[in-house]
Amino acid sequence: MTFLRCLPPSVEPRVSDHMPQIISMIIQILENGCAYIVDGDVYFSVDKSPEYGRLSGRKSEDNRAGERVAVDSRKKNPADFALWKSSKEGETYWDSPWGPGRPGWHIECSAMSAAYLGYSFDIHGGGMDLVFPHHENEIAQSCAACSSSNISYWLHNGFVTIDSEKMSKSLGNFFTIRQVIELYHPLALRLFLIGTHYRSPINYSDLQLESASDRIYYIYQTLQDCVDFLKQQNIELQEKTIPGDILNCINKFQNDFVSAMSNDLHTSDVLAALYDPMRIINDLLNTRKGKKQALRAESIAALEKSIKHVLTILGLMPSSYSEALQELKQKALHRLKLTEDEILQKIEERTSARNNKDYERSDAIRKELAAKGIALMDNPDGTTWKPALPPVPSP
Repeated sequence: MTFLRCLPPSVEPRVSDHMPQIISMIIQILENGCAYIVDGDVYFSVDKSPEYGRLSGRKSEDNRAGERVAVDSRKKNPADFALWKSSKEGETYWDSPWGPGRPGWHIECSAMSAAYLGYSFDIHGGGMDLVFPHHENEIAQSCAACSSSNISYWLHNGFVTIDSEKMSKSLGNFFTIRQVIELYHPLALRLFLIGTHYRSPINYSDLQLESASDRIYYIYQTLQDCVDFLKQQNIELQEKTIPGDILNCINKFQNDFVSAMSNDLHTSDVLAALYDPMRIINDLLNTRKGKKQALRAESIAALEKSIKHVLTILGLMPSSYSEALQELKQKALHRLKLTEDEILQKIEERTSARNNKDYERSDAIRKELAAKGIALMDNPDGTTWKPALPPVPSP
């Protein structure tokens, strides 16, 4: 999570440390007439929750026993769920007013969130598979304990799929973040993940990760080129020194960013909006027309500042562009089972071939490396290399 730039939670509560709060909430639900006791078990009565199903859209007739609803003849309604389960022999248990036992699955979350956030708070997250029954039951029991209980926004994320199948241990198509970041830069993985809206399923593939790595390399290389260029300039950045067309581009980019993020965190739209400011920077840095633009340095500085601001909010801002670029190169070499010395040797061979006017050999070396995912760039100071997407084979 640290490598992926995920901020740590303020609190990570354990159920076993919150038994008094859990038992207290169950007592409150019982006193409010929304639960009943059977042989040391405590069940929530869904018939006492007239809005049950409001999150998932399920109707009471959808809750047939045996379909995500445990079969138990002692229940008043097949959809009733356990708040407290009496312990079986050999099981871990805690003492309660109903005898030794343990909490039901759903009550733990309601009790702990109420303990730290109160009965009403802004955002509750979780996977799509938790909408029913888990979150539906959380709403019912929290409202039964406190009628003013409310969640403002429910954020349910889609699944990671592989070849359109949900990734899971049972299907044997399961792997960990640690395994992925052995091969790919963590920020390339983060870019890949936020490149799809969080509610949608996301299909994992090596090609998708290669594409994300290539894209983030382009972003960081462009911004590193900005830094290198601006080191040689002496400018004082003020809004009045930025050309109108550049200011319009920046304002549009910032407005698109706010609009996309305000629309249920559409991070994929933000990444798409990066295209124009990045293109303009590269034009200003590298094209003949761009190099002649008035207030060129001021334009580049303003664009870089705007992009940096957005990348910081998205958690994609590295501590150093140059370090991130080097790390991306090392990850690419690891995937390709190559060393940098091997690539530099090929560059030397190619340089020698060009000096000898053996352009056929020179082109062959370039194509050989390109086929592996290594691009060569010729410039006045010599030839450099970068990771690149290998060409897609023809069908």
